[in-house]
Amino acid sequence: MSNIVDRAADSLAARIAARVRTERERRRWTLAQLADASGVSPAMISRVERGESSPTAVVLGKLSAAFQLSVASLLALAEGAQDAEPGAAGVRRGADAAEWCDPGTGYRRRQITGPRFPAEIAEIRLPAGARVPYPAAAFAFVRQLVWVLDGRLTFHDGDTVHELGAGDTVELGPPAERVFANTTDTECRYAVVLTRDTQP
Repeated sequence: MSNIVDRAADSLAARIAARVRTERERRRWTLAQLADASGVSPAMISRVERGESSPTAVVLGKLSAAFQLSVASLLALAEGAQDAEPGAAGVRRGADAAEWCDPGTGYRRRQITGPRFPAEIAEIRLPAGARVPYPAAAFAFVRQLVWVLDGRLTFHDGDTVHELGAGDTVELGPPAERVFANTTDTECRYAVVLTRDTQP
């Protein structure tokens, strides 16, 4: 079972690398242009695109912001890259869903919905003590809701800090710098529900 999970994670990492390159080339950007737009070094972008370095959530946040995509959208595009069934619907087994793990914090993300579903829903597991910041641009063009399922989440929404417990939700307004933090000694599990507001 562990080998299957490892292969799924490796496959997802390869698809993320390919997706970053695809998004850059779709815009006809050089590595230097993406570096200027994102604040991520050309060397790091090159390593990510070649699959030599697994990007952290912070790096993905900066890259997705440069593409005017949310991190969830960027990962969903990568995860859906091999979905060959147009309009496919039906059961998706939990064991078949690839889980992306941030090598910097141990943050784990599993996509719940398929790439053609009109809303993106992801399950996040934030380890004790982890802190994941995102730039405001990563939240452009989307409407997003955060729903805490287990544990506690300290959510920084610009200058406002929300302490959220199990069952609490927060609907995000206009783009702002945001931080997802777990200041407790136990894992926090939450869901992110996202819909696209305006096509970039």
